[in-house]
Amino acid sequence: MAGWKIAVLPGDGVGQEVTPEAVRVLTTVGKATGVGFEFEQGIVGGAAIDAHGTPLPPATFDLCRKANAILFGAVGGPKWDHLIPDQRPERGLLILRKELDLFANLRPATCFPMLVDASPLKRSVVEGTDLMVVRELTGGLYFGEPRGVEEDADGHRRAINTMAYTEREIERVARVGFDVARKRKKRLTSVDKANVLVVSQLWREVLVRVSKEFPDVTLDHVLVDNCAMALVGRPTQFDTIVTENMFGDILSDEAAILAGSMGMLPSASLGGAVGLYEPVHGSAPDIAGQGIANPIAAIFSAAMLLRYSLNMVQDADRVDAAVLRVLEQGYRTGDIASPGTKRAGTKEMGDLIVRAVEEQY
Repeated sequence: MAGWKIAVLPGDGVGQEVTPEAVRVLTTVGKATGVGFEFEQGIVGGAAIDAHGTPLPPATFDLCRKANAILFGAVGGPKWDHLIPDQRPERGLLILRKELDLFANLRPATCFPMLVDASPLKRSVVEGTDLMVVRELTGGLYFGEPRGVEEDADGHRRAINTMAYTEREIERVARVGFDVARKRKKRLTSVDKANVLVVSQLWREVLVRVSKEFPDVTLDHVLVDNCAMALVGRPTQFDTIVTENMFGDILSDEAAILAGSMGMLPSASLGGAVGLYEPVHGSAPDIAGQGIANPIAAIFSAAMLLRYSLNMVQDADRVDAAVLRVLEQGYRTGDIASPGTKRAGTKEMGDLIVRAVEEQY
């Protein structure tokens, strides 16, 4: 059969280190199944700014638009912090999300039994945690207009960002949330700030209306501040969470404490014709280049790519199982290591998982 075309965008920092391990895992799946993968690499983020003066060169966007899926690393770093927001590395990712209409971001957070002690929270709090955050990705404060910095006659500056949502934007991510919840435990928690924000009042109204299309799913509403507190106090009360862009960004990063490390959290950005898959952890410039970054989030992201873009569900399950097998054998990167475990660097962890994937077939 013709190969699946995968756009590979390692980006900056540890993205350059963990993305190749995810590619190796997909290559291993391809060899085992006879399915062809065609990987083509593109430049994005700070690396693209250095080479082309823009965080998303036209050639990279064209590559992504024509691919079956995008495997993304991370962007950003101190080197580019002096740039204005529209010219910074992160803008490349935001443009990709907007232009490819990737409006729904799925971020699972699971506390695996062998990593319960990697979380700084008590075992009794995190044990059994298995939740999915569905984050709206192309609206809200990150994209609303007007936005920018203005200056009055006296030279005093005023910065503006606008939180804005249309009913259609809320409806479509709500349906994704309900659909995800229906395939899990049929419980959906909508997170908003309806006691203060007019936008959140519309959000809640639309969620209630859409819920009538999913009578088998239980819907409840939680204010974002209460949700943030409950995530670290009673996380097992949640199954599927749906929320707007900024709230979802913050809450899903907070959920890293439940999984033991940001290095364990993958994500899938869906909605348009091409899905984008990336680890949540960012470019981690403090450890970049040292060969110690955890590749598991990138590898789990590759498994989500198999699951959601290529419909290779059994193969995605095999990748997930391979990662858990390596963890059960006691191997850990530094971010999740504890006394008595076996330390592994980025490449060694990748080697172990590739072998474990081979053993799944």
